[in-house]
Amino acid sequence: MDIISFPVLISKEGKWFVACCPMLDIATQGRTEEEVKENMADLIEEYMQDHDTEKPDWESILSTSVTMTSIPVNIRDVYRGTKASPSITT
Repeated sequence: MDIISFPVLISKEGKWFVACCPMLDIATQGRTEEEVKENMADLIEEYMQDHDTEKPDWESILSTSVTMTSIPVNIRDVYRGTKASPSITT
């Protein structure tokens, strides 16, 4: 069995955890972080085994790098005065 790790982004949206795999352009959800990880692993395995789904070539998979970064964006006064107002620096 060949094993490869795919980068997956997990976020919490309301009561759900949402996971996406940008390299394969797929996403799933779960009620817990553990459940969404299991769902994504199952989805990736199904995706890779589906003969009708076009896959990225092997060189692309091996050479793709993923960088997690934050991009500062001016949101003006959108959240000022809200209950969970973030600290805003100007």
